[in-house]
Amino acid sequence: MSKTKPGVEPSPEATETLLTHLIELRDRILRMFIAILVVFLILFPFANPIYTWLADPLMQHLPEGTSMIAIDVAAPFLIPFKLTLLLAVVLSIPYLLYQVWSFVAPGLYTHEKSMALPLVASSTALFYLGMAFAYFVVFPLIFAFFTATAPEGVSVMTDISRYLSFVIMLFIAFGIAFEVPVATILLVSMGATTPAKLAQKRPYVIVGVFLVGMVLTPPDIISQTLLALPMWLLFEIGLILSRIMERKKAERRATADGDDTAGPDDDGPDGDGPGGGGGAPRSGGSGGGSRKETAPTSTASASGGSGAASGEGTTAAARTGYTPLTDEEMDAELDRIEEEQAELRRQREDSRNPAANAGAAGGGDPEADGGPSASAGTLDAEGLPGAPGEADATPRDRDAGRDR
Repeated sequence: MSKTKPGVEPSPEATETLLTHLIELRDRILRMFIAILVVFLILFPFANPIYTWLADPLMQHLPEGTSMIAIDVAAPFLIPFKLTLLLAVVLSIPYLLYQVWSFVAPGLYTHEKSMALPLVASSTALFYLGMAFAYFVVFPLIFAFFTATAPEGVSVMTDISRYLSFVIMLFIAFGIAFEVPVATILLVSMGATTPAKLAQKRPYVIVGVFLVGMVLTPPDIISQTLLALPMWLLFEIGLILSRIMERKKAERRATADGDDTAGPDDDGPDGDGPGGGGGAPRSGGSGGGSRKETAPTSTASASGGSGAASGEGTTAAARTGYTPLTDEEMDAELDRIEEEQAELRRQREDSRNPAANAGAAGGGDPEADGGPSASAGTLDAEGLPGAPGEADATPRDRDAGRDR
């Protein structure tokens, strides 16, 4: 749910950024269309030879005296035109993917870039490999089978438009089927499954590839098998590659964990035990320093005692560095600081007026306490200022004089 109010207009910076991305997208789409157009213009003069080359697997198996036919009036022109345009798109796939990659790559992380580039390159190569496999392996077998099974008295004369639709369907089917290794690696890398689970489901995969071959190919056992077997083989290849990838990932993780474990020991304190020493921001030993490096010097000894009570809980913090205080520790620390500040205030008050404290301790007898402090501007019982030493007398000396 957006936090922007309905009546609030977007900022000029956001609008400018959106327009910049849209302009860049428009430019890259135009480049893609221009690339396809250039390749098409180069191939169009050879449209008829290209179609003849595509129809060669069928032409070799047609009976003598027969040929392909064109039923539609414009088919002799439009079908080679359509084939040339499709071939221009197929040949431009690397450049098209490059434009898509250039638009998307700035928004990807480094590890995503390092993984996406090999996958895009391998998927393109596998798509071309699937089309080549269909033309050089599948077409001769299935066309020989189809023409040989024609009933007696039936002349096999295939329409050029229907032949083009048939071969395009097989090209796409085999091109997509050869992407099985890429799909397997993507599933494993995203954490959707593991190589071990895929190996356990191998029987289901075999049945699935034969079902896919049955749906994507013509209704004959030859083309179905010729599509299912490469898919199964590519699944096994993808399984092997995913295992290698997982093994390398585990080795990198183990190396990283080893570096993380060795790092604090090298940089940590040299004292005995994880709580000793003064290198960590929080100490857990009884003789450790304050919990915070910025704590006052007057509170260092008290904070060391409170750190001893929680020594076991702070050993990990001493090894790994600064760890924020919990709520209970924060409350205890604040209470301790308040008590220390109150004690300091009482000590300052005692140092400012020791005679009043002495009088309170002696029951209010000025003579027993040696008289009021001369520093307070008062007189003794004889009207003379008190002796300078009496004002600074300690409570123990005053008690001794009272006994005498």
